[in-house]
Amino acid sequence: MSGELGQPQAGPSHAGLDLPNPERNQAGVPGGVIRRVGGPGRRSWIQKVLEQITDSPRQWVTPSEVVPVAVLAVQRYLLEDEPRDVEPKPPLYCYDVTISDGVYREKCYLDPSLNSLVYKNILKVGIEMKISKVSCIYNEKRLGQGILCIDSVHCGETLDAISLETPFRNRAHREVPERPLRGGKSHYLALWNNEDPYGDIWLTNKQPEEHNFNDTRIISLSHLEMTWSNRRNFPALLVRILHKSKLRYYGKPDRKMIEPYQTFLEVADSSGTVSVIMWNALCPEWYKSLRVGLVLLLQDYSVKKSYPFRMQPLPVDPQIKLISTMEICLNLRDPPTNIIIIPERQVKPEWRLPKLHNRFITRSELDHVPENHICDVIGILVFVGRVQRSKKKESREDFWSYRWIHIADGTSEQPFIVELFSTSQPEIFENIYPMTYFVCTQLKVVRNDTQVPKLLYLTTTNESRVFIIGHRGHPYTNNTKNANRPSTSQASKRESQNQERDGKHPDDGPSVAQGINTSHESLSPAKKKRIVQGPSDKQVIVPQPEPSAESKGNKPATPSNLQCRGSTGISVQGKARKTISDRWESQLWREKKLGLIHHLRYSSVHPESIPRKFIFEHRNFLTQQYNSQPAKYIPPEGRPAKLDDFKSARSLGHFEITILGLNHEIAIDVAFLPMYSPEDIRTSQIDTLLTCMNYSCVYPQEGPGTDKVRSPRALAGDIIKAVTELDKVHIVCILDICSLGNNKAEVYLQRIYRPDKTS
Repeated sequence: MSGELGQPQAGPSHAGLDLPNPERNQAGVPGGVIRRVGGPGRRSWIQKVLEQITDSPRQWVTPSEVVPVAVLAVQRYLLEDEPRDVEPKPPLYCYDVTISDGVYREKCYLDPSLNSLVYKNILKVGIEMKISKVSCIYNEKRLGQGILCIDSVHCGETLDAISLETPFRNRAHREVPERPLRGGKSHYLALWNNEDPYGDIWLTNKQPEEHNFNDTRIISLSHLEMTWSNRRNFPALLVRILHKSKLRYYGKPDRKMIEPYQTFLEVADSSGTVSVIMWNALCPEWYKSLRVGLVLLLQDYSVKKSYPFRMQPLPVDPQIKLISTMEICLNLRDPPTNIIIIPERQVKPEWRLPKLHNRFITRSELDHVPENHICDVIGILVFVGRVQRSKKKESREDFWSYRWIHIADGTSEQPFIVELFSTSQPEIFENIYPMTYFVCTQLKVVRNDTQVPKLLYLTTTNESRVFIIGHRGHPYTNNTKNANRPSTSQASKRESQNQERDGKHPDDGPSVAQGINTSHESLSPAKKKRIVQGPSDKQVIVPQPEPSAESKGNKPATPSNLQCRGSTGISVQGKARKTISDRWESQLWREKKLGLIHHLRYSSVHPESIPRKFIFEHRNFLTQQYNSQPAKYIPPEGRPAKLDDFKSARSLGHFEITILGLNHEIAIDVAFLPMYSPEDIRTSQIDTLLTCMNYSCVYPQEGPGTDKVRSPRALAGDIIKAVTELDKVHIVCILDICSLGNNKAEVYLQRIYRPDKTS
């Protein structure tokens, strides 16, 4: 039986299960054949189902025996329009699910009606699943060939371990690179976004090679700018990469492009800098091999007038001319571009290629940097938030992936707060953890000095790149003596001192990997808003022991925002791990709580939403817990750990708050998680509840006595006292609604406004 997969065929399928056909030689069928498994040993449930469906006159069957199977992979791709489709119909994306019954594994097509199980992180790798209905999607262009389709399932619990020894029943599914079951696409997409390269079509094997320049004619960028419109053939370009953008995927169901990708390179020689656009199949071949700082020889490219609305990044050297009238296009054909990486040892001084000049700033300098300024930062990661997602457009299925991180550089008590979007570097984005030396380039400053407290953070741009210090060949190694480079040794020393003071090993430091909205989270702009009016009654429970439910893994959280307007009547109840039993509630709440039409309860805090102390020995487990679910099953290392085995980084616990609507008919319970740690004097006291909740963080009072660390019990009393001051006060509450997957949702209080106090 052939193990090769041919070119994509027209029709709904080009590879799948082959059904019996006595009129042909089954050994040559690209999709594989159904074989009746005999002999001793366990029979394959997958094989029995395939035999059942081929013997059935219907296109679908209910398996005679429902046996649990393990989910090994969930892979996403864009499904092309069928010929009969007039307009593209949602969903745009579909999923292939690889299952194993312990004897065989099989790649199946997931019916689009079940896509929501993937969206909600119910159907995911590593779980046990029972399939109660299957069908066969036939390829009408090829006799006897079809795909097993999953039409109805029940998703169970996460399995402790799954064997990866079972072979594919269908040999076509062992192909490299992997191909989707349906349509003409040659590759899968990343499971949760379109920016990350995913799969084995993305090559990394391009290496520098010596080039003989004796017979190579080279033109400068400035000369090309003046003459390109009158040329038919263009001499070679010898340039250095100054910036590299993240990937852009522009695939659509009605576009018959195999690999619809695009990326921008900003390159320069001694005469100027220009944008280079790499198109389509060249991206999988070259994107992961090209990095900032490399010298390229470009031949057989094309030139076109530049797109007028694209903003080029600023040149690394202000003396270099910015060429914005033309763009260089690199294609696999028309004409086929030739790209050569020139070894740095062959680069000659007389070429006068520009050097890289990073714009490193320190945290102490950031306070004086204007809004929208572009800068680079370097330091130690002291906080890593969980991966979250936000919709690009409300009506689309495309999402941005991002997470919040804190970087300390030793020049300020405050860290850099960075909103880190995916930069098409999943190997780094998904594998960062605290106590790592980290570099982020091309960050934009976001600030609002009129807001109280002031808003200040950094966010990534289209050309941002991230690096973990210590990897060879990264471009920042040429800039280690930059005068503006912050002292990471100071930050490292300070973190070590904090750890030693607390009697902890340096690997157990104050850094946390976490998955909720803490002090930085409120800095995220509102993604979606809804206005609900009503009087507001508040119940606060402070502090509570953390829940002990076992974590089942995380889906990228998709936060939205909800606005609730009302007046407050507040009840307060205190409960701690030991003995705190304070309770206060308003008369309004006592009168109205039994007559509600709806009382929504979302105040519980799940284990994956609690910030944890980072332990270096368990970095792989913690990193996985706060990442997106992978597309392929990853066997656990040793005995599977539990999140509850790791100490919380919050000493104050969490608060439960009840908000009552203006009409006294609807109330909602939400959670509030202030960041408080006795080890950090900056977060040891509070002023008022409004200040406390403004950024979900406890702020110290200004004035004498701020060096005194107060106990959680004393702070709980302060919060309860502050709550009583809001009794019957009109407020606006900003809530973050986070879907954790697996039918779990959390609602957090992000901020409180008083309409009578606009500041």
